[in-house]
Amino acid sequence: MNAQKNIICPKCQKRGLTKCFCILRERIKLEKNINKNFKKEFFGENYNIFIGHFGYPNINIGLVSLPETKKDEKYDNPHLWAEKEYDINTIINLRTQMINANVKTDIKIPRLKELYQELSLSIRPIDTEISLEKKPTLKISFNREAAPFGPTIRLEKARITENPKIPEKVDKIVNDDLTATQSLQILYNKGFDEHYLTKVFSVGNLGREISKKLVPTRWAITAVDDTLGKSLINDIKDYKKADYQIYFGGYLGNYYVILLYPEPWSYELFETYLKTGEFATDYEPYESRKYYAINTVGGYYAARFSILKKLKEIKKQATVLALRFISDEYWAPLGVWVVREATKKAMNSEPITFSDKDSMIKYASELIMKKFNYNIKNILEKSVIVKKLQSQKKILDYNSS
Repeated sequence: MNAQKNIICPKCQKRGLTKCFCILRERIKLEKNINKNFKKEFFGENYNIFIGHFGYPNINIGLVSLPETKKDEKYDNPHLWAEKEYDINTIINLRTQMINANVKTDIKIPRLKELYQELSLSIRPIDTEISLEKKPTLKISFNREAAPFGPTIRLEKARITENPKIPEKVDKIVNDDLTATQSLQILYNKGFDEHYLTKVFSVGNLGREISKKLVPTRWAITAVDDTLGKSLINDIKDYKKADYQIYFGGYLGNYYVILLYPEPWSYELFETYLKTGEFATDYEPYESRKYYAINTVGGYYAARFSILKKLKEIKKQATVLALRFISDEYWAPLGVWVVREATKKAMNSEPITFSDKDSMIKYASELIMKKFNYNIKNILEKSVIVKKLQSQKKILDYNSS
């Protein structure tokens, strides 16, 4: 991306620089391009619900709406963005046309409960009349967990002006006496994707009536990835072992080198920032993790989910070492969906098969050095999986002694 010389961020101005390239500068530039004709009242389409986590259990819940009627899925469809290879600017330009009209509410007794639930259950955008506290100002909200959107402003009134398109299968599950985990698993198996299920789950539609409540979007995303991932883990543990294989691919400056070992399921993720060389890691054994992946957070569960989907597809289980490399290309946080889609692209690539783990590690090291000029020696020394496999004694080793 080319830098614009006439837009300098405040931090760079203080340092006396005449050029800069950073997220703050890009944010200033993009905010200049946001629709300047936002109105206090508008008739548009609701695409999603965003629930904040600050002040929990008294949080903000907002309608993420386009102040126009277009019925165009590209405004809220991460699968489409990845499939069509949308770049960061394209995604931000789409999302910043959306307004987050929110209210403060309690998670157990939410204001406008029926409105939010109907909107969240709809499989398609819903025409909505919205009245705001005041005319929105130009601002982009970036979020590490969720896709960005434009101005955030207090909602005064909202009214749905058409019938929500709620799938019959979803309506039935919502009214059944099932746990949220059971509901998510059933709906996923019926073909509803994780993006839609996150919206349904976060607005408190799933679970037994006594336990239903709003769930902040960032928590809901991880909860859905984790819940569906655990279900897939149970499935793949019955499959035969994979070969020694490497998958490689990425999206929006997030690249994955994924190594499969022909061993029982376990999983380890390393996330490396190429600019600094620093990395974070989390691991889970065959028996699963007992605690939240505090180092790699939501990315851990999102990457695991896409890897498990592929393993189920090919009917294999494996010990998985996933290496994520984040380059300068990824200059603005767009949400955990980027991780999910980047990992999916890697797992959909043609794998390279090896005869043993040493040749696979050698290839991975050379590939990463060639692609990113990065030596993974420190990662390999830190890896729980590599250490376990190096020290592991096979039955054949005992028989040969």
